[in-house]
Amino acid sequence: MEYKDKAYWQELASTLTLEHRLFIAGKYQKAQAGEYFSCINPATEQLLVEVSRAQETDVNKAVIAARSSFESGVWSDTSPAERKAVLLRFAALIEKHQHELALLDTLNTGKPIRHSLRDDIPGAVQAIRWYGEAVDKVYGEVAPTASNVLALITREPVGVVAAIVPWNFPLLLACWKIGSALATGNSVVLKPSEKAPLSAIRLGALAKKAGLPDGVLNIIPGLGLEAGKALALHHDVDCLSFTGSTGVGRRLLEYAGSSNMKRVWIEGGGKSANIVFADCPDLTKAATTCAAAIFYNQGEVCIAGARLLVEASIKDAFMAEFRKAAAAFVPMDPLDPQSIMGPLIDQNHHASVCRYINLGVEEGAKLTLDGRDHPGNFMGPTVLEQVTPNMRIVNEEIFGPVLVIATFSNEQEALHLANSSKYGQSAGVWTANLQRAHRLARKLKVGSVFINSYNEGDMTVPLGGMKKSGNGRDQSLHAFDKFSELKTTWLALD
Repeated sequence: MEYKDKAYWQELASTLTLEHRLFIAGKYQKAQAGEYFSCINPATEQLLVEVSRAQETDVNKAVIAARSSFESGVWSDTSPAERKAVLLRFAALIEKHQHELALLDTLNTGKPIRHSLRDDIPGAVQAIRWYGEAVDKVYGEVAPTASNVLALITREPVGVVAAIVPWNFPLLLACWKIGSALATGNSVVLKPSEKAPLSAIRLGALAKKAGLPDGVLNIIPGLGLEAGKALALHHDVDCLSFTGSTGVGRRLLEYAGSSNMKRVWIEGGGKSANIVFADCPDLTKAATTCAAAIFYNQGEVCIAGARLLVEASIKDAFMAEFRKAAAAFVPMDPLDPQSIMGPLIDQNHHASVCRYINLGVEEGAKLTLDGRDHPGNFMGPTVLEQVTPNMRIVNEEIFGPVLVIATFSNEQEALHLANSSKYGQSAGVWTANLQRAHRLARKLKVGSVFINSYNEGDMTVPLGGMKKSGNGRDQSLHAFDKFSELKTTWLALD
């Protein structure tokens, strides 16, 4: 892949026209109240654009547009093959505009342009394309009933889907949700994070150009406590799919329960562990992967390997390799294609991560690598060792480039430490012992277990967590379960 150079991205940034309006019923429009919120570049801390601020009235308008399009059948009643054709055109348009969309995500989040271009945009394209290709290959069922009965089991779209997505992978996670929701025939109201709404807003025009009927995809940037809350409380939203913090997910469940009991799918926080045993087949690979697991995307990843459990007998040898790997993550200008580490999302989040580092030291952890010596919102790799299970830095999601390290002496202790978290997003197991790998894979209370690897996968496998990391799954055919209803049709034949 060609990443161009910094001058190219700076020039492209200078020519961008940043769309800032809501996208409802196929048209860009300002929020009814005429209010805005500021969209800031975290790398420069300068204003990118003032974005239209959707509030309850705008949410109502978007939901009405989605409901109208759904009930009209203009999308919901089309054949899977017809929906496939539109989604494939949509994916092709995202791919055609990959430089623009990658740049929007980098300007908005501070993630390195290298990663936006290599990971986020191709992943978004693949999500839309994969669900488009999959939808006409999913069949209903005929139940094994008596010979005088025909029982059909079919899937139907659930109706109006609200998708609330976070700022760390703005376009990618939006496409994970809207891809499967649209493929199954639903109409969608998408609320991007107020910290990174620009690439999602741009999707509106691309979807319309691809032939998606008006009202089937509506995009409402706004504050979580206003637009997000209004969506979760709305009585005409049938389903809400959310990725973000566990705390916000809990409130959305409460809002749903107090309104129309809409189904709510949560992909929440995490505090995932990489477990490195003494028989690890490749210590250098393990160390390099464990460093990337926490420092990639500045640690702002729900599935980040934020805890490292290493067998005591190899701790020193492992840490020697780990320090070499961590040294590669140097905070730089995210528009430089050589950068693999950008700033944290904003000043408030940077301050929160710093508070956790200070708290860890106060709790008795040993700070062996301190990444705070950088300007602005930038922060480098940070490591706290000699941690204990009762420490807050071990139990709470920091969502930054901060790794906590503990040792263990046997498999049972490692399993206990890994499962002691209230979260259940993922785990990595590093061992040459196949029997141990299978034992731990069964016993770890997480949604994904990676053996001698971490954060691998593609659209063919589901992604999601257990415990307070949420419910439901993104990716794979299993995502269709979230956005469809099962219907039984029972026919008496005599």
